[in-house]
Amino acid sequence: MSLRQLGNCLNITPQSTKEIEEREANGTITLKSLRDVANAMDMQMVYGFVSKHESLEHMIEKREKELATEIAMRTNNKMTLEDQQDSMGRIEKAIAQKTNEIKSEMPKYLWD
Repeated sequence: MSLRQLGNCLNITPQSTKEIEEREANGTITLKSLRDVANAMDMQMVYGFVSKHESLEHMIEKREKELATEIAMRTNNKMTLEDQQDSMGRIEKAIAQKTNEIKSEMPKYLWD
């Protein structure tokens, strides 16, 4: 479909159609404009978010482990100051335990 043809469907000039195309490329187009173009092309506009992870569960598990690591390392840093630092094996075990605890509780602070 040419710019002229799309412009005719939208009842706008080819230049205005070109401006819509440029706004879309620049990321400054509105959702309303996209819907209008979709309607003019007899299409449905779909807008949504797609996870960067293989699944929602994987995204949650990643965040649980990150949070558990933050908590375990905070504890380890305090113990280091008291000259009672844990071994890496114990730290990893503490992270795994805290991850499981967070998973079972699913606390509201998970995304803080």
